[in-house]
Amino acid sequence: MIATELRLKDVAEALSGQAAHLLGAPTYVVDRDHRVVAASRPGWVGRFVRGNAREQSLEVQVEIAGEEGWVVVGPPLDGGSVPAHLAQALVNLLVDQAAIVGTLPHGAELKNKIIHDLLHGPGENEATLVRQARLLGMDIGPPRAVILIDAGRYIFDGETEDRGRDDIARRGQTVIDEIVSFFQLPNDTICAYIGDGEVAVLKASDTRNLRHWADAEDVANSSSWANLAALKRAGRALLARLQSETGVPLSIGIGRYHRGAGGLARSYADARAALGLGQRLSAADRVHSLDTLGVAAFVGVSDERTKMELAKHLLSPLDADPELITSLEVYFREDCHPSRAAESLGLHRNSLNYRLEKVALITGLDPRVFDQAVQIRLALVLRSLETEAAAQE
Repeated sequence: MIATELRLKDVAEALSGQAAHLLGAPTYVVDRDHRVVAASRPGWVGRFVRGNAREQSLEVQVEIAGEEGWVVVGPPLDGGSVPAHLAQALVNLLVDQAAIVGTLPHGAELKNKIIHDLLHGPGENEATLVRQARLLGMDIGPPRAVILIDAGRYIFDGETEDRGRDDIARRGQTVIDEIVSFFQLPNDTICAYIGDGEVAVLKASDTRNLRHWADAEDVANSSSWANLAALKRAGRALLARLQSETGVPLSIGIGRYHRGAGGLARSYADARAALGLGQRLSAADRVHSLDTLGVAAFVGVSDERTKMELAKHLLSPLDADPELITSLEVYFREDCHPSRAAESLGLHRNSLNYRLEKVALITGLDPRVFDQAVQIRLALVLRSLETEAAAQE
């Protein structure tokens, strides 16, 4: 069975993932040197497996563009067994499917369009787009957040009208190749050039996939903000790599991970808003996320749900100490006048100053600094409005 346009590693991830899903058994793909090039379970890629490691498994030999390999299917997770002829037929079908997709004249454009549509609010078509993505070897299932790279200055090289379609595609693919190399991905299936000089990365955002950028002090205050600090570190490191390779300044927007239907579209909306606002207002920084844009995030983002979530995120470190919330509310009610606020609270001014210092330490926002005080005040108002609305329901 030979596919002329593909290499083994090009289809290995899709083969292992789809076969494992359909057969209900752990699956990995081994090259001619007995090295695992893709696996349905973490920690296997790169291992060398011989003899005993494969004796209790089914092996299906494949040959792609003259390159020999094996798809190895382990014991099913439910304790049953997989008939050899079924495994053979399924693997052959998956390889043939990949070969057909790989030889489409506009295969790359098709992949980019599917990702573009997923990010721009697929609505009722999301299930169809996810199935199409799976056929192209894109696994949308794991938790993913969107990293949006504005690479226009490199892709267009300052002369949009002089760049032909093929040249733009080539430069876009160069950026994608650098991203694949940076994140050590098996292929580029979760990266896409989505037009206007922008490349989107659907970055696996669970703890395991961000362990290289995680910090022991990171705290996930709510599910949609989980691992955001690690994502931003990854974004900064990626930006340094891309700028070094392209020789031009680029910018990145980081989106949060959102659960459920439309989650990728919401993550893209976060990244898109952060990138747009950040480029206009924070020229000194080139990696932008909603939680680092200050007052601009509350003013420049139109989505009320996002602003409410941002307010909760900023204030969540204070949830365990309602005394600090009360002190802030009185402090703002007294127009940030420390003496009057301390008197209203029945405190010595030094005691109030200690509480304000504690707020700054816990949240990273100092209520004695104007811009940061405005953020806290807006967050308090938004959270109060939501509480009142919930009480009236």
